[in-house]
Amino acid sequence: MALPPLATVADLEAAMQRDSGSLNESQAELALRRASARVRAHTRQDITLVEGETIELPGGERVLTVPQRPLVVDESHPLTVVELGMPGGVEVTLTENTDYTRLGNELTRGYPWWSPTRTMGWPWQQQPGVWAPRVRVTYSHGWSDIPDDIMDIVLDLASMNLANPENLRSISIDDYARTFASETIGNARLTPGHKADLRPYRRPAFSVRPS
Repeated sequence: MALPPLATVADLEAAMQRDSGSLNESQAELALRRASARVRAHTRQDITLVEGETIELPGGERVLTVPQRPLVVDESHPLTVVELGMPGGVEVTLTENTDYTRLGNELTRGYPWWSPTRTMGWPWQQQPGVWAPRVRVTYSHGWSDIPDDIMDIVLDLASMNLANPENLRSISIDDYARTFASETIGNARLTPGHKADLRPYRRPAFSVRPS
């Protein structure tokens, strides 16, 4: 599924103090897509609201980390968590605050102290309070309104791309000379300042083990 850019052409025109319709639309959209891709690749997050995505995660521990943040759970965006048995085995749909608790994007498996035969882990012989080997999660995540600091970085990168579309190191005309920053050459890159601002949104590389 292709994700939309993290800012609009109208946002970019406002950031560059340009009149509406003054930017070449196809060039502006490309610059925004490239900038959005840089931010998403660095943070390892979709950022845009994605509804009802289904993924399978490896279990085997007490805490299960859902990869995309923030986790959105409400009446319109239910969270469904299913423990999977071995191929051809049983599937058990779990209930929040009964079988597991949720804090942020971490799901912690409950411990069946009141009923040792309750399916609190697959199969019953499994150690209580530990997730099954595989868990299927259907969840919604991201922001319906992109955070301002993320949008600022996307607009900054897109502006860099449009300021130097030919990837020039410098330009001089008569007495006028201009040298472009290295970040604008060969597709604008995140600066150290950008990366520092994105640190709260970034997911560690190995926070979720591959299934």
